[in-house]
Amino acid sequence: MTESRRRPTPEEMTARCQGFLPGRFGVVVTVIEPGRLTSTMTVLPEFLAPNGFLHAAAVVALADTACGIACLCELPAGATSFTTVELKTNFLGTVRTGVLTCIAEARHLGRTTQLWDAEVLAQDSGRRLALFRCTQMILWPAPGGGGSAG
Repeated sequence: MTESRRRPTPEEMTARCQGFLPGRFGVVVTVIEPGRLTSTMTVLPEFLAPNGFLHAAAVVALADTACGIACLCELPAGATSFTTVELKTNFLGTVRTGVLTCIAEARHLGRTTQLWDAEVLAQDSGRRLALFRCTQMILWPAPGGGGSAG
């Protein structure tokens, strides 16, 4: 994102999640800085797997949301959106209760792709639960300004 554009606030980006999966999961954006975003999510009983531990998909939802919102905040001028083209998660631990913190950081901010890393932590202990990496493809208006792909 060029410095001439206004950076959205954490409250605006949290509100944008309402009515979508991140809103259902209770993702809250807490900090937006150039190339970095922090968010939180409270572990609810319905986020647990049948084995009683936090479901991997809940962790991925938090990390992918953090990276996606961060990508939106860093879109090059003229880009319209983005889509995730690859993601990977390494799980290092789990929890059954508490609040998760996710810190997303840019590794590459190009005109066609962005690469983001995220770390998911147990907020109370600071223990690292997962490392996440994704590649985002930057979307641009169609040449000629109209039509749809497909």
